[in-house]
Amino acid sequence: MSEHSANPSSTVAATGRPLAVKAVIPAAGLATRFLPATKAVPKELLPVVDRPVLQYIVEEATQAGIGDVLLITGRGKTSMVDHFDRRPDLETRLEEKGDTERLAAVRRPSELAEIYTVRQPEQLGLGHAVGYAESHVGDQPFAVLLGDEFVKPSEPLLPAMLELQARTGGVVLAFFEVDPAETKRYGIASVEPAESELTDIGEVVRVTGMVEKPQPEDAPSNLAVLGRYVLPGKIFDAIRRTKPGSGGEIQLTDAMELLRTEGTPVHAIVYRGTRYDTGMPLGYLQTVVQIAAEREDLGTEFRSWLADFVKADAAGGSGT
Repeated sequence: MSEHSANPSSTVAATGRPLAVKAVIPAAGLATRFLPATKAVPKELLPVVDRPVLQYIVEEATQAGIGDVLLITGRGKTSMVDHFDRRPDLETRLEEKGDTERLAAVRRPSELAEIYTVRQPEQLGLGHAVGYAESHVGDQPFAVLLGDEFVKPSEPLLPAMLELQARTGGVVLAFFEVDPAETKRYGIASVEPAESELTDIGEVVRVTGMVEKPQPEDAPSNLAVLGRYVLPGKIFDAIRRTKPGSGGEIQLTDAMELLRTEGTPVHAIVYRGTRYDTGMPLGYLQTVVQIAAEREDLGTEFRSWLADFVKADAAGGSGT
């Protein structure tokens, strides 16, 4: 049983439009940057201390009131679904030992949301992956959360995005600032000030154009697309009409740009909070260290060890 209702009619913005109550998590990629670890273990299940990346992402969705999550999966990734299932044998063993803390932690994933899956037989781009959600989502707005990044729970992003989409009825993105030299790694936007009636939501901008992974000299700004989107149902028709773009793949950025040129409003929230990026080994390691250092049960001891390790390493020692 999920913590949140998945009934669209129960959550309506002041405009009368429903807030999105379903989320889609594309998670079919091969994660070649993490091989050989991801040969048998999905990247989305790599642990950040004692929870997998994917659980942090589902928790981010449920914190925003989303109780229906669709995983776009691929071959060898059924263990992602298993993580959100019950384990009666393990639960019984923990119950017998009186280990109530770990028992609650084991049960929690199955209590977060209703988890559904669909398989993407081959990976042909983010737009291609999102297209597989159409039969589950229908014509309702929905959120897309990429499976390798999440934000700090105390600095939420999705609630404002859901509200903004319900007010405008269009596409809503999230941006963060990047070093100009890094634009070739992201979708980059050109923007203008948003309508005054939207500024109470946060740092909102109106998007006037998007380009996928431009070279620094061709980038219109340094505002990169964070892996969070709230999309109207008509995105699926746009995906069908989108031709392969960067890398020969069907890019979600191109489908959103098609809607924009046809009159669909596209807005974004510039996010100034803490973003954890686990998509590459360095970012993954940084995320583990950051979250471990902030944990109430581990942080004090871990920070002390880390400081000693860095000091010893600087002095040429082993730090152990």
